Amino acid sequence: MFTGIIEAVGDIVAVQPSGGDLRLRVKTNTLDLADVVLGDSIATNGVCLTVVELPGDGYWADVSVETLDNTTLRDWKVGMSVNLEKALTPQTRLGGHMVSGHVDGVGEVVSRQADARSERFRIKAPAALARYIAHKGSITVDGTSLTVNAVDGDEFELNIVPHTIEKTVIGTYQTGTKVNLEVDVIARYLERLLLGDKAATASAGSGIDLAFLAENGFYKG
Repeated sequence: MFTGIIEAVGDIVAVQPSGGDLRLRVKTNTLDLADVVLGDSIATNGVCLTVVELPGDGYWADVSVETLDNTTLRDWKVGMSVNLEKALTPQTRLGGHMVSGHVDGVGEVVSRQADARSERFRIKAPAALARYIAHKGSITVDGTSLTVNAVDGDEFELNIVPHTIEKTVIGTYQTGTKVNLEVDVIARYLERLLLGDKAATASAGSGIDLAFLAENGFYKG
């Protein structure tokens, strides 16, 4: 688990195809690796990766086909910067929100504009994730815990303060940038609980809709 509070920005220094998937090397720069051992997890642009080698200035991680298919990782190149966060401990301050590092889908930046000293970003999410994104709720974008300022269909807005622009990869975003999204896990569990006994027979991708709410007495049209 993670908090979504980025600890450092690292650099991709090697991307090696290996047996149909990838092996990745990340240079961690200012991230303290003194307490990291093989098998530990590090969120890398929001993707929970397992450390398989520690060469001294960073780490190597294996990347499965599942991860390649559901994140931006397939497009990562040598020289690219990435947000880094080590897994939380019982002593960690929970300054963001509970983040699993399991990316739900890939979004796209559709606009960026100045807003006083901050910057306002508008991001388009996959349609299947829209129901989990709420005004003033939490969302994780490339591993960064952020507050949703507005929602419009499958698009949402973020107001990013100067510190976050400077200390994360968000400062590099432009229109068209693809980003990893992880919705608030509480929303996912709540949906599953509301399904009740029907959860056992629900097909992949199905969830709560107005018809379900009306049928179960939660909504009157």
